Amino acid sequence: MPDHFDALETRAPAERESDLFSRLPAFLPQAAAKAPGLAKWLAGHDLSSVRDRAALARLPVLRKSELMEFQQADPPFGGFADVSQLKGTRVFLSPGPLWEPQAVGADPWQAARAFHAAGVRPGEIVHNAFAYHMTPGGFILDEGARAMGCTVFAAGTGNTEMQVDAAASLRPSVYSGTPDFLKVMLDKAVEMGRDLSSIRRGLVSGGALFPSLREEYRSRGVAVLQCYATAEFGVIAYETAQDDGTPLPGMVVNEGLIVEIVRPGTGVPVPEGEVGEVVVTSFNSAYPMVRLGTGDLSAVISEPSPCGRTNTRIRGWLGRADQRTKIKGMFVDPKQVAAVLSRHPEIARGRLVVTRDGERDAMALHVEADEGRANAAAIEATLREVTKLGGSVRIAPAGSLPNDGKVIADERDYST
Repeated sequence: MPDHFDALETRAPAERESDLFSRLPAFLPQAAAKAPGLAKWLAGHDLSSVRDRAALARLPVLRKSELMEFQQADPPFGGFADVSQLKGTRVFLSPGPLWEPQAVGADPWQAARAFHAAGVRPGEIVHNAFAYHMTPGGFILDEGARAMGCTVFAAGTGNTEMQVDAAASLRPSVYSGTPDFLKVMLDKAVEMGRDLSSIRRGLVSGGALFPSLREEYRSRGVAVLQCYATAEFGVIAYETAQDDGTPLPGMVVNEGLIVEIVRPGTGVPVPEGEVGEVVVTSFNSAYPMVRLGTGDLSAVISEPSPCGRTNTRIRGWLGRADQRTKIKGMFVDPKQVAAVLSRHPEIARGRLVVTRDGERDAMALHVEADEGRANAAAIEATLREVTKLGGSVRIAPAGSLPNDGKVIADERDYST
């Protein structure tokens, strides 16, 4: 098996750059002609003249809050999709909420490269523990693994004991899912006396793979790499490893995408190495996203990867440019916190605090409210209903929450 997925991964950087920007002048006008929302957003710009990064940087950055407004005004896609291409595909609803269509063809989210870089090869069985309900996470990895020639068990989320029983019987060699759920499965297998030693590799996403957790997996015989993916683009970048399986720093940008790092709140690219917001342009004609701001922070690593792949490397996920925060693989938006508070008039102020509970994400809604009137259990139920995630509620004295404008405070330590 070759070390690389295909020849595109090792072409000269100048050749890749020339290829991408030679396609833009034709792609952009065609995409705008089929997607009236995109045409409205880019009105007044000469799209046929976008032939380099400087010209691309003159186009406005579309952020998800603005995309949500387009969708609310013109449901479901806000005019940003070519609906003629969506026959026979799937439609998803991600937190926000945001409607997102699946593109046509095999591996539409380009996840196969990430599996290959993680050491996965055709014929292997993949236990896919990403959610298949409403959001595209499960399908992103499912389509990529099957395009690789793997057999996929669509495990989905939850039902840990059933998942352990299934994996002990099917004997998959690969796990895909959020970083922490594999530990939940392995620990439960020990408790149940089941053998999951067949799992030797993992490809994870939807949360941070902390160094301590990766090391624990290594000690248990599982080599785990991670990829950075979003519903709009699929896999944006993925980790690679040395010949002995040791992960290399950063992530390699996927082929067929134009990634920029811009100063948060602007569309201005930052100098190489400086932390900024990840902005992506794709060539997905069914759902053409042009300079979409992901809200995620990262930075370019100037040195080429020792793995031989020549595309740009980024440092991976370094936090959020806004307060929209990924918890247990799902985004929670400040608007959702506001929705919780609005249903409980006894709450004066609220702040969602995200921490780590061992190797897992945890969230607690701190609220300033009259203890005699506030019902923590009722607020917890509303929090689960709105965010689709479990969390605790803590009643705080009036005036005790920080006056810093934060609705969501991410207090997870990513250094350990």
